[in-house]
Amino acid sequence: MDYFKIDEKNALEAKIYAQQIAFAPIMFQAARTLRNLGILAIIKAEGRDGISFEKIVEKAKLSTYGVRVLVEAGLGIQLIILNKDKYKLTLAGFYIMSDDMTIANLDFVHDICYKGMFDLENSIVTEKPTGLKELGEWKTVYEGLSSLTEQQKESWFKFDHYYSDYSFNAVFKHVFKNNPKRILDIGGNTGKWALKCINYSDTVHMGLVDLPGQLKMAQENIKKDKNAERVSFYEMNILDKSNKLPKGYDVIWMSQFLDCFSEDEIVSILKRCFDALNENGEVIILEHFWDRQKFEVSAFCLQMTSLYFTNIANGNSQMYHSDLFKKLVRKAGFNSIEEIDGIGVSSSLLICKK
Repeated sequence: MDYFKIDEKNALEAKIYAQQIAFAPIMFQAARTLRNLGILAIIKAEGRDGISFEKIVEKAKLSTYGVRVLVEAGLGIQLIILNKDKYKLTLAGFYIMSDDMTIANLDFVHDICYKGMFDLENSIVTEKPTGLKELGEWKTVYEGLSSLTEQQKESWFKFDHYYSDYSFNAVFKHVFKNNPKRILDIGGNTGKWALKCINYSDTVHMGLVDLPGQLKMAQENIKKDKNAERVSFYEMNILDKSNKLPKGYDVIWMSQFLDCFSEDEIVSILKRCFDALNENGEVIILEHFWDRQKFEVSAFCLQMTSLYFTNIANGNSQMYHSDLFKKLVRKAGFNSIEEIDGIGVSSSLLICKK
């Protein structure tokens, strides 16, 4: 990865970029408002012909002033172009309005991160999620997921599931390669992975470990399935070192889970996996490592997501560099025997044995 080794911007480009950072919160809200008030959709509907300002005002049913300042901001942030008095949508404008990844990221940042990030500096100094107070009075965001507003829950889960859903179908062949009879899913969340597994295999038994709120959501989702009897539920705060994991599982699965914890906490969790796992079993970890990304924008998204963990989630975790993460795996007594990159949108799979 050579993205971060050299600075290719000249002085003018660097100064322009610095101004974009300075106005970034305003750019963000302008883009979101152009989308939410339907202005981008109005312009898109006219296609290559474009649309006059007067027609935008008429269709948007907003004041001339409101449309004017938004459309002019849209020109500045390159979501819109103006040619011969006709406004047209740029490709970036199309992505803001219609791209699943962009929508998931934008809504997550607005509904979960935006207000709290005002206090990021304090989070860095104290190593506490000081921005979390904007969502609720919990020690970590995970304790309060089931208590978020419906809009906040929708944005959080859409963001979380977007990245995992694209990976799940690609990893079945690795997870089921040795025909495991019992799989323990730590951080089972809404039970989506467990449901996929019990419908992929006719025999596998799934165990789910999670906090009470998440486990309740998983139970509600799974109980409707015809194979629900092949799922067991274990209510547990994994941060409590005295909590031991259930034994008798061939595979322990963790998807986008360990990045939610500090280095010491990851080692503690993995050591308990070591104690619980069958002797020839595997720990299979699906994670996003910013240094393993094919595209620079993927690394950027993960690096920014790390600050969500710092400021909102728990104050001490991040999207890790793979070298640091693998050191933690070895410290807990495991070896990574297989590593597969390029899974789904941005995931890597680590298959570990004692």
